[in-house]
Amino acid sequence: MQAAHGVGYEVYSRKHDIRMEVEKKREEDYLQSQRLVADLERKIHS
Repeated sequence: MQAAHGVGYEVYSRKHDIRMEVEKKREEDYLQSQRLVADLERKIHS
């Protein structure tokens, strides 16, 4: 948690605003990786 998001688990679990920022960033990273995978699959199958 500390290395990936710059916040420790204790702070993450106590502070709602920090937790929401971390979760928003995680969701953005996930969506970006899904777009990358879809793009690569499209290139492979075309």
